[in-house]
Amino acid sequence: MTKIYYSENNSTETTPEKRILSVSQLNRTAKQLLETHLAIIWVEGEISNFSRPSSGHWYFTLKDSGAQVRCAMFRNRNMRVRTPPKQGDQVLLRARVSIYEGRGDYQLIAEHMEDAGVGALQRAYEELKQRLHTEGLFEASLKHELPSPPRHLGVITSPTGAAIHDILHVLERRYPSLPVSIFPVAVQGADAAPQIVKALDTANRLSDCDLLIVGRGGGSLEDLWPFNEETVARAIANSRIPIISAVGHEVDVTIADFVADLRAPTPSAAAEVATPDGEGLMRQFAGYESFLEQLLERQLSSKAERLKHLRARLQHPGDKLQNQNQQLDHLEIRLTRAIKNKLQSAKSQFEQLELRSKPLNPQTQIQQQKQRLGLLSQQAKRLILEGLNQNRQKLEQQAALLHSVSPLSTLQRGYSITNNKAGNVIHSSNQVKPGDELTTKLADGVITSLVKNTT
Repeated sequence: MTKIYYSENNSTETTPEKRILSVSQLNRTAKQLLETHLAIIWVEGEISNFSRPSSGHWYFTLKDSGAQVRCAMFRNRNMRVRTPPKQGDQVLLRARVSIYEGRGDYQLIAEHMEDAGVGALQRAYEELKQRLHTEGLFEASLKHELPSPPRHLGVITSPTGAAIHDILHVLERRYPSLPVSIFPVAVQGADAAPQIVKALDTANRLSDCDLLIVGRGGGSLEDLWPFNEETVARAIANSRIPIISAVGHEVDVTIADFVADLRAPTPSAAAEVATPDGEGLMRQFAGYESFLEQLLERQLSSKAERLKHLRARLQHPGDKLQNQNQQLDHLEIRLTRAIKNKLQSAKSQFEQLELRSKPLNPQTQIQQQKQRLGLLSQQAKRLILEGLNQNRQKLEQQAALLHSVSPLSTLQRGYSITNNKAGNVIHSSNQVKPGDELTTKLADGVITSLVKNTT
């Protein structure tokens, strides 16, 4: 068995302290170091020496102008590659760095393979997607609500592609009365994106359509690339008209799908989503028609029954007039009788009042009242004179009594009344002082004096 001597100082000298590895151990250690430190990498190069044994695994060499490396892609991974590579293809690999221990060959274990051109487009796609997402162009709050049902549909696609035929076929089946405007554009190539942007601008400017379908049939990433252009994405995002994106097949996803108001997996599905089910509507209308017929029948039956009832109650106008004439005759007889009775009663009352009013002749009443008034006047004069005499006698008696107790009577007997300047009666010498002015009232006059002293 071949051996190699290994130590940390790279010396090849055999000593008991040195660790000796087998070739298998060396290759295994190198493999672990590579797989641990390099992990997953992306490598671009040209395919050569491609082989596919019965196991289903792929073995090939990836090279460029200056170097090459062996590669393996196992069956569970290469099943996902749509088209097997061929000699000379330029591809992009996502791979792990490893070593084939049996031969010590350094190699790549490929996990994903794509065309190198597609890889560049994919990277551009991811970059634009992330940038627009960061700007918020994919936010649900920016999405328009689709009209249901639309009054006028616009379709922006190729006028000769399968997509327009699929859309029109579905519309004819589901909602044939819907007006459709087609905005013809190229859907792949360098001219496609500018034409799609111009068509979107035209549709928004005309304002005839209230819903747009933008899309095309399936194809490769390069074929679908116009719908990943930033100008198209921004035109869709800025559209005032709601837009359904219908690009490619169900597995194809473009930037247009993210900015549109709704993504449909296929153009046919877009037409399905955009329109109501005409057959379902017809069934619904048929149900409404049946319901209205039944309702109308019930209404007519009810009205007929009511008409029959009213007809039974309805009288002939001649019969009704005859009955009313008879009622008028009865009312006339009753009225005449009532008037006669009223007149007879009034006549009787008048005769009774006339008999009762004779004793109450106004002339007699006036004469009697005059006589009575004369008697009452004489009585009043007598009573007034008697009252005056009695009051005069009482007044004389009261005057004599008043005079007997009056201060004036006292003054006539030689007494006087003295008042100070304030009008107060002086009862004591203590009430005055020298210099006070006093007024003394006598029976026949008043004396004013000045106090010189008091004792």
